Amino acid sequence: MEKAIEEVRTKLGEDSITTDDDELHRHGYSEWSTINVDVLPIAVVYPKSTEEVSEIAKICYKRKIPIVPYSGGSSLEGNFSAPYGGFCIDFAFMDKILALHDDDLDVVVQPAIGWMKLNEDISHSGLFFPVDPGPSAMIGGMTGTNCSGTNAVRYGTMKDNVLNLTVVLADGTVIKTKRRPRKSSAGYNLTGMFIGSEGTLGIVTEITLKLQVIPQETSVAVVTFPTIRDAASAASKIIKAGIPIGAMEIMDEVQMSVVNKSKSTKKVWREVPTMFFKFSGTKAGVKENVGLVKDLSKQCKSIDFEFTADADEQKKLWSARKESLWSMLSLRKGDEEVWSTDVAVPLSRLPDIIEVSKREMDELGIFSSALGHVGDGNFHECIMYNGKDPEEKKKVEECVTRMVDRALEMEGTCTGEHGIGLGKKKSLIKELGLDTIGVMQKVKLSLDPHWLMNPGKVFDHPAQDKPMGT
Repeated sequence: MEKAIEEVRTKLGEDSITTDDDELHRHGYSEWSTINVDVLPIAVVYPKSTEEVSEIAKICYKRKIPIVPYSGGSSLEGNFSAPYGGFCIDFAFMDKILALHDDDLDVVVQPAIGWMKLNEDISHSGLFFPVDPGPSAMIGGMTGTNCSGTNAVRYGTMKDNVLNLTVVLADGTVIKTKRRPRKSSAGYNLTGMFIGSEGTLGIVTEITLKLQVIPQETSVAVVTFPTIRDAASAASKIIKAGIPIGAMEIMDEVQMSVVNKSKSTKKVWREVPTMFFKFSGTKAGVKENVGLVKDLSKQCKSIDFEFTADADEQKKLWSARKESLWSMLSLRKGDEEVWSTDVAVPLSRLPDIIEVSKREMDELGIFSSALGHVGDGNFHECIMYNGKDPEEKKKVEECVTRMVDRALEMEGTCTGEHGIGLGKKKSLIKELGLDTIGVMQKVKLSLDPHWLMNPGKVFDHPAQDKPMGT
């Protein structure tokens, strides 16, 4: 290992790699991840280009050293943990826009640029990138987990918004998955294969993203309801009515209380089930759609309907949704930890899974909140528990397992946007079956025969008897 570290220093520079204990801990542990391991990376490397990533991969391939990619470090399922040690590749210096093609509505970026920073930097063009997960998310991790966000109901997930990728393979080979046209039927869809693979097939170093035109008019509405089922019923009616919604989110009364207690927003919220809507388009179209949603919400017993087209007021109204996880994290005391997990189900089953999961948590006395992207059936549960109490932790783990099983029984998925990581490998087997997992393992072995690329994530090596993680 020392020889590999020295070789990196020789080829990339003295300051390109560190073994500092604090840095190793920061890159191998996350306070908001559902799972952590007791192993840390051996070193953290800071490349500045695709060519340098390729050099790192060649060194690791020659010496059979595992590689774990790292951009924002905000993933939730142990996606960037280092169960087999190895080198963590931190893209901190690869955070730039490489090319903006505003006439073509696309942009080429490096992995460590955040989606919010990207949108700030290109706002002068009248364009924006629509995928909007948590505020700290960066494009590399967003690509690795195929994340989405509140805008997915209108603009889709990462897979719908990436044109091509530059990828460094395990042996250091650099490939481009596609060119820049909006459509192509040339060859296999390698772009789609690498998106959502969590760095297990290759290291993504450049991403070409689709951009959208900033709408002429945008409005935000917040609607409260007596029960979570009333809110979910309103969502179902709105979707079936074919009203073009930019975003449609739901938060239960517990989450609204958490936001108030944390004082993470400037507004004091009514502590009842609440839906958040975004509308965008022409002024006339937005006005019409707001009216339609208001009428349908009334049919489902809505209490309040508050909306605004003012930009500052929109941020204030939308802040409760974007600050939801951080609000829960800020309320922790002592040994308390937060477990944030997600599933997705067909739209018609969303009210059922939310209602049953909430009831179970209440009956077991577990403090949890429910929230989700109601427009595409993605449901999140945020649970606070004593991490030092084995019985309480086991109770939470069992509840999460039952929630996932419930989603699978409803023909859903164990994760809508967080990814598998270390935390949901057993659930993936339940969802897809061993034969399908076997196909994935063969794909990985063909690209990564020594199993060096983010090992232990998504699924285990076929020869491994005991899975690592859960």
